[in-house]
Amino acid sequence: MKKTRVLIIGSAPDAIVAKKWSDPPFDYIVAINNAWRIRSDWSNCIFPEDFPLKKQPQVSKSQTLNSAKDYVNAQNHFGGFVYAGGTMAFTAGYWVLYQFKPSLIGYIGCDMIYNGSKTHFYGNGKADPLRDDKTLKNLKAKSARLEAIALKQGCSIVNFSLLPSSNLVFPRQKITELYEDKKPPHRKIREDRIQKALRKESALGYFVEDGRYWKQMALFDSVEIEKLDEIWLSTVLSE
Repeated sequence: MKKTRVLIIGSAPDAIVAKKWSDPPFDYIVAINNAWRIRSDWSNCIFPEDFPLKKQPQVSKSQTLNSAKDYVNAQNHFGGFVYAGGTMAFTAGYWVLYQFKPSLIGYIGCDMIYNGSKTHFYGNGKADPLRDDKTLKNLKAKSARLEAIALKQGCSIVNFSLLPSSNLVFPRQKITELYEDKKPPHRKIREDRIQKALRKESALGYFVEDGRYWKQMALFDSVEIEKLDEIWLSTVLSE
């Protein structure tokens, strides 16, 4: 079976390093929002419903635009937006898992660290993951959930970022190692903790089929989500 590799590019200032990667070893390159500007060889550009038309790229025959009509069903397949975290870095990850069933997902420019005067590679932008949202109180936990579910599906997730800190818990890997076909750092999952988290999600019932969870925000208990996040944080271990 062919092993599929996918690169996800965000809009953090360091995402621009991906511009220099010559013939990167990925089957698909998924650009989030404005990140399509970084490389011309992206295969997919994924963005939310409110992404302005004027900011959307022109596409070639080999490129596809993907919005809510594509990713809501994928997100629901993995439990829905409330549990996954309602920001595009995570939405893109779950959509890639659903759409491509890859063996590897690599992230760049998605650390969700907003220091300094320049928040995005194109200048200043809206720090979407830092908005007041009950689903985004613990970004590390949301990334742990994504990684745990991916590992169960046979997919490793790595972070190519060189920043000293990140809100992603994925292991770091150098892009040069991927060119050399080195395996990603081995990670172990705690199946008992994953099942505990999934049972709690089911019991809470915070599922919004149309994906517009923000219209029902008052129904979600922040304390219970915090408890759930703590469980997810314990599901993946380094060897």
